[in-house]
Amino acid sequence: MKQAIYRSFLFWSLSILFIGVLVGSFSALFLVALELATTARMANDHWIVLLPLGGAIIGIGYHYLAKGVEQESNLLISEMIEPKKRIHWKLAPLVIVGTIITHLFGGSAGREGTAVQMGGTIADQFELLFKRANLNHKILLRMGVAAGFAGVFGTPLAALLFAFELDRKIKLDVQGFVPIILASFLANFACQFWGVGHTSYAAVQLPDVSFQSIGYVVIAAIVFGITAMVFSLSKKYLTTGFKQLIPNDILRISLGGAVIAMVALMFNFQSYLGLGIPVIEEAFITESGLEVFALKILFTVFTLSVGFKGGEATPLFFIGATLGSAFALFIPLPVSFLAGLGFIAVFAGATNTPLACAVMGMEMFGPMGGLWYLLVCVIAFYTSGKTTVYSAQQVHLFKYKLRS
Repeated sequence: MKQAIYRSFLFWSLSILFIGVLVGSFSALFLVALELATTARMANDHWIVLLPLGGAIIGIGYHYLAKGVEQESNLLISEMIEPKKRIHWKLAPLVIVGTIITHLFGGSAGREGTAVQMGGTIADQFELLFKRANLNHKILLRMGVAAGFAGVFGTPLAALLFAFELDRKIKLDVQGFVPIILASFLANFACQFWGVGHTSYAAVQLPDVSFQSIGYVVIAAIVFGITAMVFSLSKKYLTTGFKQLIPNDILRISLGGAVIAMVALMFNFQSYLGLGIPVIEEAFITESGLEVFALKILFTVFTLSVGFKGGEATPLFFIGATLGSAFALFIPLPVSFLAGLGFIAVFAGATNTPLACAVMGMEMFGPMGGLWYLLVCVIAFYTSGKTTVYSAQQVHLFKYKLRS
């Protein structure tokens, strides 16, 4: 009995150390590489003409090397719901390199998808060291997802909840809670240990609590949820439509890159490429135009639908923050407050992770606005309907049940 306890303690201790340190370190390396790619692109606007070539490189890499891991984030979610086999290690380098190429040449994408895929893949390799690890497959994957999310965004508590909400299994059993939260905090610490920080935004000015301010927030939350639904449905149908129109993966992503480059250069839309962090930062200070969030939706959905790599998180932050900022033109609430609400609410609605996003708001903008963040995220979550940016999540979305 004691030997079994010692073995279990050793297993979880090593898994937390292995996953937390390794995923956090790779997150730091990934963030540095992404920053270098973004800086290089912004210093050389003409590099966007190479986006079709970058797309071809990604397409060729995935065509010949991605057999068995084509589903990417959906593969992780499927394995967390019903474990079947270990995720091949090749998913991590494929998605990291693909994301860096996407950002280097101007694709509109994020980094959360890459982070959780990288973290989950690294964590899943731990079963090679212990034969009994397969019995804890779900927990290991959640540890990797949480570590990747925390390493890239610097929000370990939100990362814990994201790892559970992602596969719609929200029960926080003690056995799963402890190693996941420890791996999440360790990954965040490891990333900071390497001197890699995270983006900080302007302080959010909270409004006075009144029936009027609550009413305005409810209205904004509904719009945020509808925006998340539009994003998810657009990505779903465009991805399917492009595959039917151009079945060849390499040709589809290359032609898509050419269209993005042509439109961006013709209309000077470079600010909508890449992560768009400067635009997000500006949204917390001054009102954005109503066209800003809409154009980011178009560029991001098109980029991801034709096959470029990256995540949806930062573009959704961009969309939500600029939409919320634009509300300040019509709603008498602080622009930083509305931008902060949109920042977390659109992501909550698109990924169906309202608790994680509410906690993310508290970690990023301060705990005093916690009830506001929870209110807006829950409303956006329900308003977005049974839609999601992760198709593997679809069949598990039981948000409400209509009675006949």
